[in-house]
This record gives sequence, C-alpha cells and structure tokens, in this order.
Amino acid sequence: MSTLIIDYGMGNLRSVQKAFECIGEPAVISSDPRDLATAERVVLPGVGAFRDAIEAIHRHDLAAALRDHIAANRPFLGICLGLQLLFDRSLEDGEHAGLGIIPGTVRRFELPAEFKIPHMGWNQLQPARSPAPALLQGLPDKPWFYFVHSYHCVAEDADWVAATADYGGPFLAVVARGNVMATQFHPEKSQAAGMQLLRNFLEATRTAQV
Repeated sequence: MSTLIIDYGMGNLRSVQKAFECIGEPAVISSDPRDLATAERVVLPGVGAFRDAIEAIHRHDLAAALRDHIAANRPFLGICLGLQLLFDRSLEDGEHAGLGIIPGTVRRFELPAEFKIPHMGWNQLQPARSPAPALLQGLPDKPWFYFVHSYHCVAEDADWVAATADYGGPFLAVVARGNVMATQFHPEKSQAAGMQLLRNFLEATRTAQV
C-alpha cells in the first residue's frame, strides 16, 4: 500500500483522496491500524474539535500505529486538524493531550476585534527558512492557500517551523522536519498551489526512499 489516508471519522476524506487522484496517486482510505504497518506514506486529515479527534484516534487504536509509522521514518502528512494533533497538547475546550510528536501547544487565536474567528479564507505563506523544504519547492513566491481554523499551533522548537502566515500576527502554517510534514491549511482546497504541494510530498518521499 503506497498512500494511506486515515479515517477516524473526522475528515473530508473523499476530497483529500480526489486531490491525490488528480495528481495520479491512488490513495486508500482506512481506519484499520494494521494498514498503517504496510503503508509507504500516511496522510492524517481532519476537521472539527481537537478533543473529539484525539478521542476518535484512541478509540480506533490508531495513536500507537501513527507514532510507530513516524518513528520508523516513513513519510507522514498532516492536514489542518491533522497538524494540530501532532502537538503535545491543545487548549481547545479544556486541555487535552495530543500525539506528542511535536513539542508545543495548540492555542486559540487572541486577536483584535476586527479579526474574525475562525480565520477562514485565502492567505499567503511566508517561508521560515532558506532554502525552503522540499514540501514547498516549485511554488510561487508567497503562495496562497485556503485556511479554516480557530486555533493555531505554537511550536517550542523553531526548527519545526517551515512557513508561517499572518492573521493579526504570524502563526505557524507548515511544519517540515525529516519524514514529518503538515499544513494548517487545506491543500486539497487550494487549487494549483495545493496540488503542487501534494506532488512535492510524493516526490520528496519517493526521492528519499524512506
């Protein structure tokens, strides 16, 4: 199995699958943790509340399988809530432990009144380092992507941060470190730039032969 999209009941799975199909990658949707053991690369999408998502991941016995996949240096892509779940904790509706892959906390935007929450719509990326990671290669300068979120990730280690966006101040928009890549935005809703990012994910992971 090459590309596995994880189904834990809280993602726009078909949209993500169709996006991969558009770039010639036949991705499989599964909620079976045994499938993670044979997947070359894993995609964790997600929309909704952090607490419900992490509970669903544990209910499907996916947490250990996800950590094992990442620890084995196999490619991983998180999308939106799939990024937030990688962090140590979220402060959405209380405090809830995440997967603990990335040190840091998911926090609600605290913004002046003129900024609506959720942050919804198109926004530009600002690369956080040069050269940009493979995930962001071949994109226009400060490319536009589609965001929908009320909470944002605060990483304790800046080395995780590959790009930021600005909404009343900079916030983390992309992480990329080794085999772990994730975006706060939705590449599957981001037209040409989103398709290029998904191609980059596939190409980077094939080239690395991880």
